[in-house]
Amino acid sequence: MSGNIKVTDVKIVNLRTVKHVGKIEPAWSPGRQMSFDIGGGSYTEVHTDAGITGIGPGMSPLLLDGVTEYLVGRSAFAVEDHAAALNYYVQNMHYQGIAGVDMALWDIIGKAADMPLYKLWGGEKEKIIPYASMVVLSTPEERAEQARSLQEEGWQAMKLRLHNETMADDIKIVEAVRDAVGDDFTIMVDANQAQSSGTWQPGVMWNFKRAYDTALELQELGVYWLEEPLARYNFEGLSELSAKVEMRIAGGENNPGLHEFVQMCEMDTYKMLQPESMVMNGMTNLRKVGVLAELHNKELVPHHGGGNIGVIAHQHLVASWRHAPFMELLHDPPIGHYKNKFSMFTNAPEVDSDGFMPLPTGPGIGLEIDPDLIIND
Repeated sequence: MSGNIKVTDVKIVNLRTVKHVGKIEPAWSPGRQMSFDIGGGSYTEVHTDAGITGIGPGMSPLLLDGVTEYLVGRSAFAVEDHAAALNYYVQNMHYQGIAGVDMALWDIIGKAADMPLYKLWGGEKEKIIPYASMVVLSTPEERAEQARSLQEEGWQAMKLRLHNETMADDIKIVEAVRDAVGDDFTIMVDANQAQSSGTWQPGVMWNFKRAYDTALELQELGVYWLEEPLARYNFEGLSELSAKVEMRIAGGENNPGLHEFVQMCEMDTYKMLQPESMVMNGMTNLRKVGVLAELHNKELVPHHGGGNIGVIAHQHLVASWRHAPFMELLHDPPIGHYKNKFSMFTNAPEVDSDGFMPLPTGPGIGLEIDPDLIIND
Protein backbone atom coordinates (compact mmCIF):
# COMPACT_ATOMS: atom_id res chain seq x y z
CA MET A 1 0.00 0.00 0.00
CA SER A 2 1.17 3.52 -0.76
CA GLY A 3 3.03 5.39 1.95
CA ASN A 4 1.15 8.53 0.95
CA ILE A 5 -1.86 7.89 3.19
CA LYS A 6 -3.35 11.15 4.47
CA VAL A 7 -5.26 11.82 7.66
CA THR A 8 -8.83 12.94 6.98
CA ASP A 9 -10.31 13.20 10.48
CA VAL A 10 -9.74 12.65 14.20
CA LYS A 11 -12.61 11.59 16.45
CA ILE A 12 -13.28 10.75 20.08
CA VAL A 13 -15.70 7.82 20.34
CA ASN A 14 -17.64 7.31 23.57
CA LEU A 15 -18.57 3.87 24.88
CA ARG A 16 -21.62 2.98 26.92
CA THR A 17 -21.20 1.55 30.40
CA VAL A 18 -22.64 -1.95 30.67
CA LYS A 19 -22.09 -2.40 34.38
CA HIS A 20 -20.47 -0.56 37.27
CA VAL A 21 -18.28 -3.16 38.96
CA GLY A 22 -17.27 -1.12 42.00
CA LYS A 23 -14.72 1.21 43.55
CA ILE A 24 -11.54 0.50 45.50
CA GLU A 25 -9.06 2.75 47.27
CA PRO A 26 -5.66 2.81 45.56
CA ALA A 27 -2.67 2.65 47.90
CA TRP A 28 -1.08 5.67 46.23
CA SER A 29 -4.11 7.91 46.83
CA PRO A 30 -5.51 7.20 50.31
CA GLY A 31 -9.01 8.51 50.90
CA ARG A 32 -9.92 8.49 47.21
CA GLN A 33 -11.68 5.88 45.13
CA MET A 34 -10.78 4.26 41.80
CA SER A 35 -13.75 3.15 39.72
CA PHE A 36 -13.95 -0.01 37.62
CA ASP A 37 -16.62 -0.56 34.96
CA ILE A 38 -17.45 -2.94 32.18
CA GLY A 39 -17.57 -0.75 29.10
CA GLY A 40 -17.59 3.02 29.43
CA GLY A 41 -14.93 5.60 28.70
CA SER A 42 -13.80 6.53 25.21
CA TYR A 43 -11.17 5.89 22.56
CA THR A 44 -9.56 7.91 19.78
CA GLU A 45 -9.98 7.25 16.06
CA VAL A 46 -7.74 8.63 13.31
CA HIS A 47 -9.29 8.27 9.84
CA THR A 48 -7.43 8.24 6.50
CA ASP A 49 -8.15 8.60 2.80
CA ALA A 50 -7.17 4.94 2.33
CA GLY A 51 -10.12 3.77 4.40
CA ILE A 52 -7.83 2.67 7.25
CA THR A 53 -8.82 3.80 10.74
CA GLY A 54 -6.39 3.69 13.64
CA ILE A 55 -7.44 3.45 17.28
CA GLY A 56 -5.82 4.64 20.50
CA PRO A 57 -6.79 5.52 24.08
CA GLY A 58 -9.24 8.37 24.53
CA MET A 59 -8.06 11.94 24.87
CA SER A 60 -9.60 15.04 26.37
CA PRO A 61 -12.17 16.74 24.11
CA LEU A 62 -10.30 19.97 24.90
CA LEU A 63 -7.48 18.78 22.64
CA LEU A 64 -9.55 17.56 19.71
CA ASP A 65 -9.76 20.77 17.67
CA GLY A 66 -6.03 21.52 17.94
CA VAL A 67 -5.02 17.97 17.06
CA THR A 68 -7.45 17.80 14.14
CA GLU A 69 -6.33 21.14 12.75
CA TYR A 70 -2.73 19.97 12.75
CA LEU A 71 -3.13 16.37 11.51
CA VAL A 72 -5.77 16.55 8.77
CA GLY A 73 -4.14 16.52 5.34
CA ARG A 74 -0.79 15.24 6.63
CA SER A 75 0.79 11.83 6.07
CA ALA A 76 -0.30 9.23 8.61
CA PHE A 77 3.18 7.67 8.39
CA ALA A 78 5.14 10.74 9.58
CA VAL A 79 4.90 9.76 13.26
CA GLU A 80 8.22 11.36 14.25
CA ASP A 81 7.22 14.72 12.79
CA HIS A 82 3.78 14.55 14.37
CA ALA A 83 5.10 13.56 17.79
CA ALA A 84 7.51 16.50 17.78
CA ALA A 85 4.93 19.01 16.57
CA LEU A 86 2.10 17.87 18.83
CA ASN A 87 4.45 17.80 21.83
CA TYR A 88 4.99 21.49 21.09
CA TYR A 89 1.48 22.61 20.14
CA VAL A 90 -0.71 20.53 22.46
CA GLN A 91 -0.73 20.59 26.25
CA ASN A 92 0.55 17.39 27.87
CA MET A 93 -2.34 15.85 29.81
CA HIS A 94 -1.42 12.59 31.51
CA TYR A 95 -3.82 9.78 30.55
CA GLN A 96 -5.98 12.23 28.57
CA GLY A 97 -3.42 13.59 26.14
CA ILE A 98 -2.18 12.92 22.63
CA ALA A 99 -0.80 9.46 23.40
CA GLY A 100 -4.01 8.09 21.92
CA VAL A 101 -3.39 9.88 18.62
CA ASP A 102 0.20 8.63 18.46
CA MET A 103 -0.96 5.04 19.07
CA ALA A 104 -3.68 5.39 16.45
CA LEU A 105 -1.10 6.50 13.87
CA TRP A 106 1.04 3.45 14.65
CA ASP A 107 -2.09 1.31 14.35
CA ILE A 108 -2.63 2.74 10.86
CA ILE A 109 0.95 1.95 9.86
CA GLY A 110 0.64 -1.62 11.12
CA LYS A 111 -2.64 -2.09 9.25
CA ALA A 112 -1.17 -0.63 6.05
CA ALA A 113 1.78 -3.01 6.34
CA ASP A 114 -0.52 -5.89 7.35
CA MET A 115 1.69 -6.60 10.36
CA PRO A 116 1.13 -6.59 14.13
CA LEU A 117 3.07 -3.77 15.76
CA TYR A 118 5.51 -6.01 17.63
CA LYS A 119 6.67 -7.48 14.30
CA LEU A 120 6.76 -4.06 12.68
CA TRP A 121 9.06 -2.99 15.53
CA GLY A 122 11.36 -5.97 14.99
CA GLY A 123 10.18 -8.34 17.71
CA GLU A 124 9.31 -12.01 17.53
CA LYS A 125 8.10 -12.90 21.04
CA GLU A 126 4.60 -14.27 20.54
CA LYS A 127 3.79 -14.07 24.23
CA ILE A 128 4.98 -12.02 27.17
CA ILE A 129 4.89 -12.34 30.96
CA PRO A 130 2.45 -9.96 32.65
CA TYR A 131 2.70 -9.27 36.34
CA ALA A 132 -0.43 -8.73 38.43
CA SER A 133 -0.16 -5.16 39.64
CA MET A 134 -2.11 -4.70 42.86
CA VAL A 135 -4.13 -1.56 43.56
CA VAL A 136 -5.14 -1.79 47.21
CA LEU A 137 -2.72 -1.69 50.16
CA SER A 138 -4.53 -4.59 51.90
CA THR A 139 -3.35 -6.87 54.74
CA PRO A 140 -0.67 -9.58 54.93
CA GLU A 141 -3.35 -12.29 55.21
CA GLU A 142 -5.38 -11.07 52.25
CA ARG A 143 -2.35 -10.54 50.04
CA ALA A 144 -0.96 -13.98 50.90
CA GLU A 145 -4.26 -15.57 49.89
CA GLN A 146 -4.34 -13.46 46.72
CA ALA A 147 -0.80 -14.55 45.86
CA ARG A 148 -1.65 -18.22 46.33
CA SER A 149 -4.69 -17.82 44.10
CA LEU A 150 -2.69 -16.08 41.38
CA GLN A 151 0.00 -18.75 41.50
CA GLU A 152 -2.61 -21.50 41.17
CA GLU A 153 -4.06 -19.72 38.13
CA GLY A 154 -0.61 -19.72 36.52
CA TRP A 155 0.56 -16.16 37.12
CA GLN A 156 4.33 -15.87 37.48
CA ALA A 157 4.62 -12.50 39.21
CA MET A 158 2.77 -9.87 41.23
CA LYS A 159 3.48 -6.36 42.50
CA LEU A 160 2.62 -5.32 46.03
CA ARG A 161 1.92 -1.81 47.30
CA LEU A 162 3.80 -0.74 50.43
CA HIS A 163 2.23 2.34 51.95
CA ASN A 164 1.88 1.59 55.65
CA GLU A 165 2.88 4.03 58.36
CA THR A 166 5.65 1.72 59.59
CA MET A 167 8.26 -0.27 57.74
CA ALA A 168 7.52 -3.27 59.93
CA ASP A 169 3.94 -3.42 58.63
CA ASP A 170 5.15 -3.13 55.04
CA ILE A 171 7.61 -5.98 55.46
CA LYS A 172 4.95 -8.20 57.04
CA ILE A 173 3.00 -8.09 53.78
CA VAL A 174 5.98 -9.19 51.73
CA GLU A 175 6.93 -11.90 54.21
CA ALA A 176 3.40 -13.31 54.16
CA VAL A 177 3.34 -13.40 50.37
CA ARG A 178 6.78 -15.01 50.13
CA ASP A 179 5.75 -17.67 52.65
CA ALA A 180 2.58 -18.30 50.62
CA VAL A 181 4.16 -18.71 47.18
CA GLY A 182 7.70 -19.91 47.92
CA ASP A 183 10.78 -18.93 45.94
CA ASP A 184 9.48 -19.85 42.48
CA PHE A 185 7.37 -16.71 42.09
CA THR A 186 8.44 -13.14 41.31
CA ILE A 187 7.50 -10.40 43.78
CA MET A 188 7.85 -6.72 42.96
CA VAL A 189 7.21 -3.88 45.41
CA ASP A 190 5.95 -0.34 44.74
CA ALA A 191 6.33 2.42 47.34
CA ASN A 192 4.60 5.04 45.13
CA GLN A 193 6.76 7.86 46.50
CA ALA A 194 7.03 9.72 43.18
CA GLN A 195 3.38 10.55 42.56
CA SER A 196 4.01 14.23 43.24
CA SER A 197 6.40 16.47 41.32
CA GLY A 198 6.87 18.51 44.50
CA THR A 199 7.49 17.83 48.16
CA TRP A 200 4.03 16.68 49.31
CA GLN A 201 1.69 13.84 48.53
CA PRO A 202 -1.02 12.02 50.52
CA GLY A 203 -0.09 9.19 52.84
CA VAL A 204 3.24 8.20 54.31
CA MET A 205 6.35 9.81 52.80
CA TRP A 206 9.67 7.97 52.93
CA ASN A 207 13.04 9.50 53.68
CA PHE A 208 16.35 7.99 52.56
CA LYS A 209 16.71 5.85 55.69
CA ARG A 210 13.24 4.34 55.27
CA ALA A 211 13.98 3.57 51.62
CA TYR A 212 17.42 2.09 52.34
CA ASP A 213 16.30 -0.03 55.30
CA THR A 214 13.30 -1.28 53.34
CA ALA A 215 15.47 -2.21 50.37
CA LEU A 216 17.80 -4.26 52.58
CA GLU A 217 14.85 -6.19 54.01
CA LEU A 218 13.36 -6.76 50.57
CA GLN A 219 16.66 -8.07 49.25
CA GLU A 220 16.61 -10.79 51.88
CA LEU A 221 13.11 -11.75 50.74
CA GLY A 222 14.19 -12.04 47.11
CA VAL A 223 12.11 -9.13 45.83
CA TYR A 224 12.79 -8.38 42.14
CA TRP A 225 12.56 -4.59 42.35
CA LEU A 226 11.67 -1.71 44.67
CA GLU A 227 9.75 0.94 42.75
CA GLU A 228 9.69 4.69 43.39
CA PRO A 229 11.16 4.65 46.91
CA LEU A 230 11.92 8.41 46.93
CA ALA A 231 10.52 11.63 45.49
CA ARG A 232 10.32 11.91 41.71
CA TYR A 233 13.12 14.41 41.24
CA ASN A 234 15.41 13.30 44.05
CA PHE A 235 17.82 11.92 41.46
CA GLU A 236 20.83 12.23 43.76
CA GLY A 237 19.15 10.31 46.57
CA LEU A 238 17.91 7.64 44.18
CA SER A 239 21.37 7.28 42.65
CA GLU A 240 22.91 6.88 46.09
CA LEU A 241 20.31 4.30 47.08
CA SER A 242 20.77 2.37 43.83
CA ALA A 243 24.53 2.27 44.38
CA LYS A 244 24.22 1.04 47.98
CA VAL A 245 21.89 -1.90 47.44
CA GLU A 246 22.05 -4.97 45.22
CA MET A 247 18.38 -5.12 44.26
CA ARG A 248 16.88 -3.23 41.34
CA ILE A 249 15.61 0.26 42.14
CA ALA A 250 12.92 1.09 39.59
CA GLY A 251 10.91 4.11 38.49
CA GLY A 252 10.10 6.75 35.92
CA GLU A 253 6.36 6.31 35.31
CA ASN A 254 5.57 9.94 36.14
CA ASN A 255 8.47 11.52 34.25
CA PRO A 256 7.18 13.08 31.00
CA GLY A 257 10.43 14.26 29.41
CA LEU A 258 12.95 12.27 27.40
CA HIS A 259 15.65 14.54 28.84
CA GLU A 260 14.71 13.29 32.32
CA PHE A 261 15.48 9.71 31.30
CA VAL A 262 18.78 10.84 29.81
CA GLN A 263 19.67 12.35 33.20
CA MET A 264 18.48 9.24 35.05
CA CYS A 265 20.72 7.05 32.90
CA GLU A 266 23.73 9.33 33.21
CA MET A 267 23.32 9.47 37.01
CA ASP A 268 22.45 5.76 37.28
CA THR A 269 19.30 6.74 39.16
CA TYR A 270 17.41 3.53 38.40
CA LYS A 271 18.53 0.05 37.40
CA MET A 272 15.06 -0.59 35.96
CA LEU A 273 13.34 2.13 33.90
CA GLN A 274 9.55 2.35 33.82
CA PRO A 275 8.45 4.95 31.26
CA GLU A 276 4.74 5.44 30.61
CA SER A 277 3.36 6.14 27.12
CA MET A 278 0.29 7.91 28.50
CA VAL A 279 2.60 10.35 30.31
CA MET A 280 5.19 10.72 27.53
CA ASN A 281 2.59 11.44 24.80
CA GLY A 282 2.76 8.08 23.09
CA MET A 283 4.76 5.16 21.79
CA THR A 284 7.03 7.25 19.55
CA ASN A 285 8.64 8.90 22.57
CA LEU A 286 8.53 5.73 24.66
CA ARG A 287 10.48 3.76 22.04
CA LYS A 288 13.34 6.24 22.42
CA VAL A 289 13.58 5.39 26.12
CA GLY A 290 13.94 1.75 25.09
CA VAL A 291 17.00 2.58 23.00
CA LEU A 292 18.40 4.75 25.79
CA ALA A 293 17.98 1.92 28.30
CA GLU A 294 19.74 -0.54 26.02
CA LEU A 295 22.67 1.83 25.52
CA HIS A 296 23.04 2.13 29.30
CA ASN A 297 22.68 -1.62 29.88
CA LYS A 298 19.40 -1.25 31.79
CA GLU A 299 16.22 -3.27 31.82
CA LEU A 300 12.90 -1.55 31.36
CA VAL A 301 9.30 -2.48 32.02
CA PRO A 302 6.92 0.26 30.89
CA HIS A 303 4.32 1.31 33.41
CA HIS A 304 0.64 1.41 32.60
CA GLY A 305 -1.98 2.39 35.14
CA GLY A 306 -4.87 2.09 32.72
CA GLY A 307 -6.18 -1.07 31.22
CA ASN A 308 -7.31 -0.84 27.61
CA ILE A 309 -5.70 0.07 24.27
CA GLY A 310 -2.62 1.53 25.95
CA VAL A 311 -1.86 -1.75 27.70
CA ILE A 312 -2.09 -3.64 24.40
CA ALA A 313 0.26 -1.13 22.75
CA HIS A 314 2.70 -1.67 25.62
CA GLN A 315 2.37 -5.41 25.13
CA HIS A 316 3.56 -5.02 21.52
CA LEU A 317 6.46 -2.87 22.65
CA VAL A 318 7.56 -5.30 25.39
CA ALA A 319 7.48 -8.10 22.81
CA SER A 320 9.81 -6.09 20.57
CA TRP A 321 12.40 -5.37 23.29
CA ARG A 322 15.05 -7.89 24.34
CA HIS A 323 15.61 -6.08 27.66
CA ALA A 324 11.97 -5.98 28.87
CA PRO A 325 11.30 -9.04 31.06
CA PHE A 326 7.71 -8.23 32.13
CA MET A 327 4.62 -6.18 31.32
CA GLU A 328 2.51 -4.39 33.91
CA LEU A 329 -1.12 -5.46 34.02
CA LEU A 330 -3.32 -3.79 36.63
CA HIS A 331 -5.07 -6.76 38.22
CA ASP A 332 -6.53 -6.74 41.72
CA PRO A 333 -9.62 -8.97 41.57
CA PRO A 334 -12.47 -9.09 41.90
CA ILE A 335 -13.21 -5.38 41.41
CA GLY A 336 -9.87 -4.54 39.84
CA HIS A 337 -9.80 -7.56 37.50
CA TYR A 338 -7.93 -6.81 34.25
CA LYS A 339 -10.79 -8.28 32.20
CA ASN A 340 -13.07 -5.45 33.31
CA LYS A 341 -10.86 -2.95 31.47
CA PHE A 342 -10.48 -5.30 28.48
CA SER A 343 -14.26 -5.54 28.12
CA MET A 344 -14.18 -2.91 25.36
CA PHE A 345 -12.59 -5.44 22.97
CA THR A 346 -14.22 -8.29 21.06
CA ASN A 347 -11.00 -10.33 21.00
CA ALA A 348 -9.04 -9.36 24.13
CA PRO A 349 -6.01 -11.47 25.07
CA GLU A 350 -6.10 -13.46 28.30
CA VAL A 351 -3.43 -14.64 30.71
CA ASP A 352 -3.02 -18.38 30.14
CA SER A 353 -2.50 -21.16 32.67
CA ASP A 354 1.29 -20.81 32.36
CA GLY A 355 1.24 -17.09 33.20
CA PHE A 356 1.81 -15.81 29.67
CA MET A 357 -0.28 -13.41 27.62
CA PRO A 358 -0.29 -14.03 23.85
CA LEU A 359 0.29 -11.15 21.45
CA PRO A 360 -2.58 -10.08 19.19
CA THR A 361 -1.96 -11.47 15.72
CA GLY A 362 -4.02 -8.97 13.75
CA PRO A 363 -2.38 -6.02 11.97
CA GLY A 364 -1.51 -2.89 13.95
CA ILE A 365 -2.67 -3.03 17.56
CA GLY A 366 -4.60 -6.11 16.50
CA LEU A 367 -7.80 -5.71 18.50
CA GLU A 368 -11.33 -4.64 17.62
CA ILE A 369 -13.67 -2.47 19.68
CA ASP A 370 -16.97 -4.13 20.57
CA PRO A 371 -19.43 -2.33 18.24
CA ASP A 372 -22.29 -2.86 20.69
CA LEU A 373 -20.56 -0.50 23.15
CA ILE A 374 -20.16 2.40 20.72
CA ILE A 375 -22.41 5.39 21.35
CA ASN A 376 -23.37 6.79 17.95
CA ASP A 377 -23.86 10.54 18.16
